[in-house]
Amino acid sequence: MSDENGAGQPLDLLLRLLDLERLELNLFRGQNRDIGSGRVFGGQVLAQALVAAGRTVEGRQAHSLHGYFMLPGDVRTPIVYQVDRIRDGRSFTTRRVLAIQEGREIFSMLCSFHLEEPGIEHGAPLPDVPRPEALPRELDLVRAMAERIPERLREVYTQDRPIDFRPVAPVDPFAPEAREPAKHVWFRAEGAMPDEPIAHQAVLAYASDYGLLGTALLPHGLSFLMRRVQAASLDHAVWFHRGFRVDDWLLYSTDAPAASGARGFTRGSIFTRDGALVASTAQEGLLRLTAKP
Repeated sequence: MSDENGAGQPLDLLLRLLDLERLELNLFRGQNRDIGSGRVFGGQVLAQALVAAGRTVEGRQAHSLHGYFMLPGDVRTPIVYQVDRIRDGRSFTTRRVLAIQEGREIFSMLCSFHLEEPGIEHGAPLPDVPRPEALPRELDLVRAMAERIPERLREVYTQDRPIDFRPVAPVDPFAPEAREPAKHVWFRAEGAMPDEPIAHQAVLAYASDYGLLGTALLPHGLSFLMRRVQAASLDHAVWFHRGFRVDDWLLYSTDAPAASGARGFTRGSIFTRDGALVASTAQEGLLRLTAKP
């Protein structure tokens, strides 16, 4: 398996990160990439676990996954994914995946796959927002404020990315203003993707954890860069409704209907640019305010 820190374009490196090494029939190993948090990014574990489950299924595509984050992952240590083949039915296949580091279970996931079949169809409408071509790249916005980013994080935060995110209404993470707990972000992979559906689902799962929990901070004028905000994903779910490509533009519309008890609940809808609802997400996360200034 290639090292994620080796040479190549950011999308190529992400695809290598998701190309797990098979250790045994139901056992896989994945490497890590630090995106600035100092611990393994939750979207990475989610996507790698989906790939591990998918490696044990033939002729069916994932339609839902439900994961729980139990311990923070160490970016310096590879993750072993153990797949339990729970059920192979006539239409549905169920897999359980455990992510393990140094003998400790850091993440667990149930994933279901479905044999493609026809049925009734409808979907929520595409929100009325500007098209991605009219919006700046989030990376360019971040680079424009590079001097405000702590030096220890500056290089990681401003590095090239495998996914181009374009927020409709950007938030200043250093001086956020309170606003409605909802946001819209266009995204697509920065390059051509392989045709395998599991690759597109894995990259979408990876991207779905990016900024989702932060939606719950919007009405409070808070951001993850504030030292007094302690945040962590607790669980994450994705439902895949229909086929899509992540190298075409997708709109991620999220809202946060509730926050209480040091937890925030968020949910999201992902649309193609022509209006098809292709996936839905939900997440609860820890949002604790500390005494730090």
